Amino acid sequence: MSNEKTIKSALISVFSKTGLEPIVKKLNQQGVTIYSTGGTEKFITDLGINVVPIEDVTSYPSILGGRVKTLHPKVFGGILNRQNNDSDVAELAAYKIPQIDVVIVDLYPFEKTVALGASNQDIIEKIDIGGISLIRAAAKNYADVICVSSVDDYDAFLELISANNGTISEEDRKHFATKAFQVSSHYDAAIFNYFNKNQNEQVLKISEPNGTVLRYGENPHQKGVFFGNFDAIFEKLHGKELSYNNLLDIDAAVNLMSEFKNEPPTFAILKHNNACGLAQRETLYKAYVDALAGDPVSAFGGVLICNKELDNVTANAIHDLFCEVVIAPSFSNEALEILKGKKNRIVLVLKDIELPQTHVRTCLNGILLQDRDTVTDTAEHIKQATNTTPTQAQIDDLLFASKICKHTKSNTIVLAKNKQLCASGTGQTSRVDALNQAIHKAQSFGFDLNGAVMASDAFFPFPDCVEIAKNAGITAVIQPGGSIKDQLSIDFCNANNMAMVMTGIRHFKH
Repeated sequence: MSNEKTIKSALISVFSKTGLEPIVKKLNQQGVTIYSTGGTEKFITDLGINVVPIEDVTSYPSILGGRVKTLHPKVFGGILNRQNNDSDVAELAAYKIPQIDVVIVDLYPFEKTVALGASNQDIIEKIDIGGISLIRAAAKNYADVICVSSVDDYDAFLELISANNGTISEEDRKHFATKAFQVSSHYDAAIFNYFNKNQNEQVLKISEPNGTVLRYGENPHQKGVFFGNFDAIFEKLHGKELSYNNLLDIDAAVNLMSEFKNEPPTFAILKHNNACGLAQRETLYKAYVDALAGDPVSAFGGVLICNKELDNVTANAIHDLFCEVVIAPSFSNEALEILKGKKNRIVLVLKDIELPQTHVRTCLNGILLQDRDTVTDTAEHIKQATNTTPTQAQIDDLLFASKICKHTKSNTIVLAKNKQLCASGTGQTSRVDALNQAIHKAQSFGFDLNGAVMASDAFFPFPDCVEIAKNAGITAVIQPGGSIKDQLSIDFCNANNMAMVMTGIRHFKH
């Protein structure tokens, strides 16, 4: 190891004391002089270990209600001096500044305070000033100082000083400095995003400290990493490691099922981010059976999700299908044991969480950001556009189909009947192609489309789609409207006793 440094002095000023005791005891055992402040100083003193109050170094007390404790040249000089620089060493001696070899900091919990819904005053007080300054100074001078910047690194630091009797290599100091700058940049990003919430500065700051390396990306020759706290959304009960494609399908499934959260038993099967089966019934088992009937071929290797506790009857039916992931708000004990029968099958409990309100994706050499599409078409949105009034059953099916349509790749057409997805045309360059794909698929799986409804994610510029739909037996249509040629489709529907409603809301999904 190159350029080793043995710790002789340490400055400790932390919010979280969890796991700090063994570090303090080990440093004391190794003869390290410990400097500290406020509550941390009291914590160390209560352990019966000698500690030098930082006020004894600065000759200034903690002032302004604790806002200023360590912000002093005698503290930062001890951290920032270059030990191989004769001038720096001479100044330390002249001004009686103690050398500091290690800085241990844990910042005020700003993000947690915001998440708890605290008052603005309480949140402002949780913006750490001294701690963040200590971190940046110590990390900058990693050539001579090691910086422990978070409670998350306590264990690693303890292991390091225990293994090497307090002697630290430059390689290890730089590793901890890297972590320190991640902590400080993440902290600053969180503060900016809080302040910018209602200021509308066109600046994007994303900081996600939790990265999980995946087996590979979308394809085996691509690297993949997931940045996020998966455990905040799910409890994983069983199965193999999640893949990049699993995560994309799970994301699509969760967003789709959020439309049916408080509704009767609903089951969906997704493949490549699109629903290939979805049904709503009086029991979850019947919902699963009818969802599977929508496309039993595509269901192979799919992601399954429901909005009610998954019972053993439904689990037995699922067990006969090869599927990658099963998601539910809960599982009965019997159902869980059945699903665990296949070792690789991923079983996830979806927690009651609020989904992110923004959608982010890379584009060219930059990033696109937009609000999440939180509008769900309801009876209040629809306006009758034709002479024929849709029945209540048709309205129910139209709104059901519209929810699926919203979460299907554009251009899309969704066909539904009796709260069951008959088929969808997905990701087509032409709306006519999407409709023809949906009709062909529904008929190939034996669906009778007479009396079915059709949902479109965008308007019909020509009457060709409603004409094709009518010839297939479809009797009601929901679409946003907004074309300068809307009347052509309305006229066709009027001439053929079809009901059409418009929502005024487009649901493109690219």
